[in-house]
Amino acid sequence: MSDLDNISHRVSELLVEKAYLTGHFVLTSGKESDHYFDCKQVTLDREGLPLVAELVVAQMRAAGVDVIGGLTLGADPLVAAVVDAGWRLGYPVGGYIARKEPKSHGTGHQIEGPLPTGAEVAVIDDVVTSGGSIIKAIEISRAEGLKPVVAYALVDREEGGAANIEATGVRFEPLFKYSELFKSD
Repeated sequence: MSDLDNISHRVSELLVEKAYLTGHFVLTSGKESDHYFDCKQVTLDREGLPLVAELVVAQMRAAGVDVIGGLTLGADPLVAAVVDAGWRLGYPVGGYIARKEPKSHGTGHQIEGPLPTGAEVAVIDDVVTSGGSIIKAIEISRAEGLKPVVAYALVDREEGGAANIEATGVRFEPLFKYSELFKSD
């Protein structure tokens, strides 16, 4: 088993142990569900975040993309950790955060971060159900002159979001799918 396989296995354990909840939940999409992934329990965890970031850097390296961003709040810890991990792992990447609405003061920017105009970028979020947050980040990125080519999510709930994201012309590569986290070995 490679180091990345070991890391992936550990992150999957953390997602199940710390982030997966059962009960009655209303999701960002408005849909109701009997389960929920509170991924901040992993993306703000001292063990989980650096491991997730290393997995994302490996995917970015394979895709040949060196800028990552996403919609605030789901993407915030991920983007910062990936920028840090990329530096440490010898694959320096840039990062940005997209606001849901343009800033009403100061620069008025909707995207924060040092960005090369026209750059091919990756977009990330913690969980995908319908894909709405990633799609909004893709739209904002395009409006700012960036070219999203791949989207990542820590967890794909496998409820239609992948198809919605790919309908924008952006490849979707989740780190984990719901069915993979709960498959019996």
